[in-house]
Amino acid sequence: MLRMFRAIGLFAAAALGVAASPASAAGDLLVAPTRVILDGSRGTEVVLNNIGSEPATYRISLEIKRMTAAGGLDEIAEADVNAAERAALDIISFNPRRVRLLPNQPQVIRVGARLPEGLPPGEYRAHMLFRAVPDAAAEAAPAPETARASSGGVSIALTPIYGITIPVIVRVGDLDAAAKIGDARVAETRDGPAFEFDLARTGSRSVYGDIEVTRPGVSEPLLLARGIAVYPEIGSRTVSLRVPPEVAAALKGPVRIRYSEDREVGGATIDQVDRVVK
Repeated sequence: MLRMFRAIGLFAAAALGVAASPASAAGDLLVAPTRVILDGSRGTEVVLNNIGSEPATYRISLEIKRMTAAGGLDEIAEADVNAAERAALDIISFNPRRVRLLPNQPQVIRVGARLPEGLPPGEYRAHMLFRAVPDAAAEAAPAPETARASSGGVSIALTPIYGITIPVIVRVGDLDAAAKIGDARVAETRDGPAFEFDLARTGSRSVYGDIEVTRPGVSEPLLLARGIAVYPEIGSRTVSLRVPPEVAAALKGPVRIRYSEDREVGGATIDQVDRVVK
């Protein structure tokens, strides 16, 4: 899935980014893979690695997120989940739920699904959250003088708590999906220029793959974005990929946009269109 970084508390960062890789990192935690698909009862593994210089403790949990038409992921309170989302929380299992990692020490998390009899066909998804647990000694340490309020002498320590979420998808039954690329454009956003296009999904499961934008007659791609998904809760979304100004300028004019399956599952074309970008 798209790289997803999360910082909880006063330090917040979230990105449904342009690129995805076999591993995601936030703070000093490295997680691989960044997306888990379970077909049937056979489980798999997720590997955590502390790439920092100090020991760290992480708590692992599940949460529900829903995709928006803008491609973001909204966290849903457990009291507000629907039947399919509740089923995902119930059938996805993992162990252990808390780990302490020494520097450069990997840890395997076993992930599986317990499918109850009569579970309707469909795609069931929850997001696995790996969240850092603040060190008790650091929490107890006095706040630095610079954090003291000048009026009352009250000190506040600001401790960032980092975490990563990855989707865990359970597929039940014979599911299919297709996608179509719509209009494309170069847009100005508050964060700078972006290449945007509409992506529609049909079928009973999510679609996931890579986007490649090329100029006719030129072999080198103008833009390559990995890990673009559309989840079943929406029929279409806008994909917005931030690009440098020089790339935005090069993207204007006739281009070919190809949406293909992840290279690890063959890289077959999902959809391909020619567009004139303005």
